[in-house]
Amino acid sequence: MTDKKKVLITGAAGLVGSVLRDGLKDDHDLSGVDRVAIEGFNCLVADTTDLDAVLPAYEGIDTVIDLASVPSDDTPWEIVHQNNLTSTHNAMEASKRAGVKRVIFASSNHASGNYEDDYPYSAIVAGQYGGLDPDNIPYVTTSMPIRPDGDYGIGKAFGEAAGRYYSDRHGLSVICLRIGTLNRQSRPLSVRHFATLLTHRDLVHLVDRCIEAPPEIKFGIFYGVSNNKWRIWDISNSRDAIGYNPQDNAEQWR
Repeated sequence: MTDKKKVLITGAAGLVGSVLRDGLKDDHDLSGVDRVAIEGFNCLVADTTDLDAVLPAYEGIDTVIDLASVPSDDTPWEIVHQNNLTSTHNAMEASKRAGVKRVIFASSNHASGNYEDDYPYSAIVAGQYGGLDPDNIPYVTTSMPIRPDGDYGIGKAFGEAAGRYYSDRHGLSVICLRIGTLNRQSRPLSVRHFATLLTHRDLVHLVDRCIEAPPEIKFGIFYGVSNNKWRIWDISNSRDAIGYNPQDNAEQWR
């Protein structure tokens, strides 16, 4: 039996971090870094905008899951600039210095959110399905140009660019996940969510697939979304590259 991979979660106290801490604990050796302590969990208390302060958490780590940011899509630029950009860059730099093999960066669907202004996506997220065939939606793919829908999305696009740089220049394997709608309830809470939902179960499966992905994957961008009938994002590249096979469909809550 192989040893468990040592996995560091930055921003481990947040919602995504809590889902992953619970879902990955049996198969991986987990630790964290956050501004707050987490009861019963090995977590360095440090400000992720302070590179020197977080470096000790990265020693001996195989894979970093970088969640450290203010996660709301209406986060103002001042916070994106001061906190999110710096925290993301620090995660890449600390990983490089510590010899980490892979960073899984929590990007966001908001890096390409303005596609939802265009038909048919605008109709689908509004729940106006008339005349549309869910089996013939021209999916938004990760090869299409970025189209951030706000300052938060700009920050996530920066993170993808930083990941590409650290992969190309420093040999770090970086996988960016454009996470859809993940909420505490793990179910749709609005019409849009029937297209964009990512359940807790599918998130854990997706991240586990990224942790176990072959080292030949030096850089990738994948959409994190469940197998929703009305999803608008392509997941064929993650199926092919890492074996992502989401089990949930938002229609079960219709």
